[in-house]
Amino acid sequence: MGAAADNHEEESSPLLPAAVSAAIPADEKPPQAPALAPEATKLYADGVPVVMGEPVAAHAIPRESWSSGILSCLGRNDEFCSSDVEVCLLGSVAPCVLYGSNVERLAAGQSTFANNCLPYTGLYMLGNSLFGWNCLAPWFSHPTRTAIRRRYNLEGSFEAFTRQCGFCGGLVEDEERREHLEVACDLATHYLCHPCALCQEGRELRRRVPHPGFNNGRSVFVMMPPMEQTMGRGM
Repeated sequence: MGAAADNHEEESSPLLPAAVSAAIPADEKPPQAPALAPEATKLYADGVPVVMGEPVAAHAIPRESWSSGILSCLGRNDEFCSSDVEVCLLGSVAPCVLYGSNVERLAAGQSTFANNCLPYTGLYMLGNSLFGWNCLAPWFSHPTRTAIRRRYNLEGSFEAFTRQCGFCGGLVEDEERREHLEVACDLATHYLCHPCALCQEGRELRRRVPHPGFNNGRSVFVMMPPMEQTMGRGM
């Protein structure tokens, strides 16, 4: 009975695996897998290492240029030519409609047209009533330009200016300082060239994102009922 009790106590002990492992000779133990290096335990997304949920590229990805210049009012002579003319008319006559359409397209249907068009319209009318020109709406609309530039990795106004002039290169290499300057340039662009900025953003979004009201380009299958059939009398 005492031996059985000892065996039962040994089987129920949480230290049993360690004891069994110690009893096995060293030459008969299975080889253990080597420990992974810290670099091998990183997560990757599309080939880019991810640290704390944020992708970190080994080399800076070069930023793209906008599909059209800020003063290209009529856009480009391509398949979006008619859309560019529409954008130009909306930016000149009804900027509130163009801004609401841009945000709705950028948010991919998560933000409604009215939620962005109505506040812009209120600021537009208030600015023109109090100051005689649209000086309040640009403060409300310039974050959209920053969001477009960041999402599609587009070249900002400050970086384009330094590339053409050839100075202040150290500020461009510092990503944090460059981004602060780019946000200030986005505000200045909306404040000084507001209709042109809205039109440039509208042309860029229409070339990259389908309108959420168009079912995101997915095909729609329509089931047609069978045609009426008649039974003929056999011969």
